Amino acid sequence: MNRQQIIKELQDQSEINWDIIVIGGGATGLGVALDGASRGYKTLLLEQSDFAKATSSRSTKLVHGGVRYMAQGDLLLVMEALHERGIMLKNAPHLTFNQEFVIPVYTTWDTIMYTVGLKFYDLLAGRLSMGKSFFINREKTLTRLPLLMQKGLKGGVVYHDGQFDDSRMAMALARSCVEKGGTVLNYCKVKSLMKNIDGKINGVTAEDLATGNELRLRASLVINATGVFADDIARMDDPDSQPTIRPSQGVHIVLDKSFLQSDSAIMIPKTSDGRVLFAIPWYDKLVVGTTDTPLNTISLEPVALEEEINFILSTAGKYFIKPPRREDILCVFAGLRPLAANPENTSSTKEVSRRHKISLSSSGLLSIIGGKWTTYRVMAEETINKGIKAGFLENRKCVTSDLKLTKLSDISSSGRLHIYGEGSAEIEKMIKETPASGLPVNKGLPYTKAELKWIIRNEMPFRIEDVLARRTRALLLDARASVEIAPEVARLMAEETGYDTKWQHEQVESYNQLVKNYL
Repeated sequence: MNRQQIIKELQDQSEINWDIIVIGGGATGLGVALDGASRGYKTLLLEQSDFAKATSSRSTKLVHGGVRYMAQGDLLLVMEALHERGIMLKNAPHLTFNQEFVIPVYTTWDTIMYTVGLKFYDLLAGRLSMGKSFFINREKTLTRLPLLMQKGLKGGVVYHDGQFDDSRMAMALARSCVEKGGTVLNYCKVKSLMKNIDGKINGVTAEDLATGNELRLRASLVINATGVFADDIARMDDPDSQPTIRPSQGVHIVLDKSFLQSDSAIMIPKTSDGRVLFAIPWYDKLVVGTTDTPLNTISLEPVALEEEINFILSTAGKYFIKPPRREDILCVFAGLRPLAANPENTSSTKEVSRRHKISLSSSGLLSIIGGKWTTYRVMAEETINKGIKAGFLENRKCVTSDLKLTKLSDISSSGRLHIYGEGSAEIEKMIKETPASGLPVNKGLPYTKAELKWIIRNEMPFRIEDVLARRTRALLLDARASVEIAPEVARLMAEETGYDTKWQHEQVESYNQLVKNYL
């Protein structure tokens, strides 16, 4: 995956006709591109920023059916998500694993309700269940969660769901798409949709943000998979198109693992805003969230509101023996949910379904909106199938349900490096040849010079933010520590790509400004 080479090939082959151009490089767009490429269609994906830059790198890190959707009565969504959860864990074992959750219960009624409810959750999962749910008494609950608030505790209900690394999953999808013959390109912004004399879409014009050069790219089918920005693309097609996205902001905070001291996660089923709150061990830290705040404006860099941060701190403080304070936060990150809804029909985004919607405009723009990470694969399958049914593509069978996203046969053998898939062997070889490159570049973060170099050479980062926020998770794990290694990342990128000292200084300064939003 070499960005400069891809740009050159697109310019040299400007007259080529793609089968599919996908706009958007988040979970949905990458899933659609992989589905198309794996069926043998000539597929190109264009992302205006970096892969998984916005929503898709800021999730709760769960591969789950959605316990709260069951409470809302959306059983079809839960069943679909549980099925897809099983496929995702099977196909990406290097990035997903089985996570135990405990719901602490403080009343007899809650004990009955959550025990029965989660048995139903198990039933919906069927053969793809990750483990049976069961009630445990007060003593066993405190053994699992020694720092849980004890006053009034009756016990806990244990259940299982999946956990993953969202932006690393995005990179796995991008790499798999390329392996199947597809092309993916970041920092290439679609500026307009091209149409033939009959008013039918037959391609896009895009700008390479690295050079400012324009690309005119033709395609049989253009797919809008831009998440919260879907309405912007729809207005390129029809300036009078009605809004389809109801954006909602979800905020998480990251704390030191000492606040939980457990491998089990906590699910708090009742909060003052009607959502659930999770406290989840993740990469030796603790992710706590989330919120649900309706928004009227969207951006690539949403910023957490103080009231959202305070809500998480106060809610978590009711369940932790050691209540977290503002100064304990290692990182705050905000993401936008691309809820598929008419903004005029609801004022409460927590009640909006996470189901996805697929639509085809009269001029041939195929749009996929809504959904969630767990169901990215089936969303992609249905989107491509819609393109086939509409006559844009010849009929070919979907193969992604059995498409492995790694060739690693023994994940345990590569230790922490397994998140890079087959790249783990290349990184290990680099460390073997230069042992000093295997040392962490910062004592507060696990990342080594060898893996940073491998990322720069193989995963198309264009800015140091791409390396620190998404190729690694340095920004989310410890924002302050990530600032400390930013100059070294800039130096390594310059060394590999030929950027000058001025570029390094600009990148570090830009990153330092960005990090302020995460603290």
